[in-house]
Amino acid sequence: RVSEYNLFGTKRKRDMENRIYRKGWEFFLFLFLLAGWLVQARASDDFGFWGSVSAEKKLYKGLGASFEGEFRSRDNVRTVERWSVSAGLSYKLTNWLKISSDYIFIHYYHPMEVTRKGNYVPEFWQPRHRVNFSLTGKYEVVKRLTFSLRERWQYTYRPERSVEKYKGTTGERMDDEIVKGKGKNNLRSRLQVEYDIPKCSFTPYASCELTHYLHSGFYYEKTRWIVGTEWKLSKRQGLDFYYLYQSHADEEESNGHVVGIKYSFKFK
Repeated sequence: RVSEYNLFGTKRKRDMENRIYRKGWEFFLFLFLLAGWLVQARASDDFGFWGSVSAEKKLYKGLGASFEGEFRSRDNVRTVERWSVSAGLSYKLTNWLKISSDYIFIHYYHPMEVTRKGNYVPEFWQPRHRVNFSLTGKYEVVKRLTFSLRERWQYTYRPERSVEKYKGTTGERMDDEIVKGKGKNNLRSRLQVEYDIPKCSFTPYASCELTHYLHSGFYYEKTRWIVGTEWKLSKRQGLDFYYLYQSHADEEESNGHVVGIKYSFKFK
């Protein structure tokens, strides 16, 4: 009887795990179908893919280091938008409050631009330097349902550089255009909710993030809506699948849909 009970108990456990994995893949399929439908719904919006790899290391109690490499595309995945690498530190002040800071080097592929005089500057690669300081608080509203709020100050600096320029009427090469160096301050506010499903490797989440300029005032720039799920592969490895929609206040900036995936690894 004991062996028969263990046999049926193991079978029921495997059946439950198989149902969970099927539900997880159905959720992923839903995200990709939703992204495709939204792209068709507004043909003027852009579509891109974001992929990243990150690693984390616990240094001391409450203190951790992180490293990440990321790739982004645009123009319906036909053009590379940027490559970036980052390194950061985070410190857990309490069970519900964390501070963090990181530096990001961005290699950005600037799109073709037409000047006020009708001349044009072709695409060019441009380095950017970015620093973030963040404060994140979280609260478990009900069992396994957690809300978090992250406030992030972001500073981005674009160094000065010289780029090619051509006459718009004839295509004749002109004197190079000087792209002046420029700094930019932003405040990014993100509200996120996630649900820890019992006995499941998947943790679905949704978030909304507002970005504001901090130059000579407080001006709205863009909004990001994200829905996705984290998939815990093992104690130290995981995948994050998500769909993102981004809307800009500037009408000259195209809104965009993004499907992304992130692989993360935690060192001992």
